[in-house]
Amino acid sequence: MERLTRAEEQVMQVLWKRGPSFVKEVVEALPAPKPAYTTVSTIIRILEQKGFVQHEAFGKAHRYAAKLPKERYREGQMKRVVKDYFGGSFRDLVSHFMERNDVSAQELDEVLKLIKAKRK
Repeated sequence: MERLTRAEEQVMQVLWKRGPSFVKEVVEALPAPKPAYTTVSTIIRILEQKGFVQHEAFGKAHRYAAKLPKERYREGQMKRVVKDYFGGSFRDLVSHFMERNDVSAQELDEVLKLIKAKRK
């Protein structure tokens, strides 16, 4: 799966959260400093060419929607991170966060519960 640029990902986050939106609505939902309307329009057209976005025409206006579900993109990116940075090892990924103390005891307990539930 193709990796999105930071700007493309910001636009996709808006479309995933808001649902179908016009360019103006996407611009309004982006954080400051807001990019120009034409910039966002160009990013959306690129995303459409890449297959991430689709549109519905309303006369000359287009309403855009995410074609790719957020969960599917997230899954692909997480697999890429585990492969590229942790040699394909989920254990090494978890170990990395545990060693850096980025995981609280409560989060570890929740992960253990998930592991136990998955084993059943």
